[in-house]
Amino acid sequence: MPDRPSVLFVCVHNAGRSQMAAGFLQSLGEGRIDVRSAGSMPGDAINPVAVEAMAEVGIDIAGEQPKKLSDEAVRASDVVITMGCGDECPFFPGKRYEDWVLDDPAGQGIEAVRPIRDEIRSRVEQLIASLA
Repeated sequence: MPDRPSVLFVCVHNAGRSQMAAGFLQSLGEGRIDVRSAGSMPGDAINPVAVEAMAEVGIDIAGEQPKKLSDEAVRASDVVITMGCGDECPFFPGKRYEDWVLDDPAGQGIEAVRPIRDEIRSRVEQLIASLA
């Protein structure tokens, strides 16, 4: 499908929220949507609690690595979803931007990360519906 929409998820460290969102979109989008994620200040590794929370719902993000946000990634995306990176995200006219206000899972236990994961899933489902 050459006309697949593309979505870029951006958070500061690209270690938790954006990786969970990308994991859900990869899984729920069933290959119909190109998925990218990046961070304005990428961390060294993915948050292990985010990995655990996603594994509980059958999605493996353990092999992912935080990536640096680039202008190219934004330019190549139809939809850019930011999660608390504010002014760090480059803006290009003609893109659809959404800011998802979500708690940061960094430093939190699994009990705190599960509701964040479930909120992300709900928003990803709405996103897929809006792109269909």
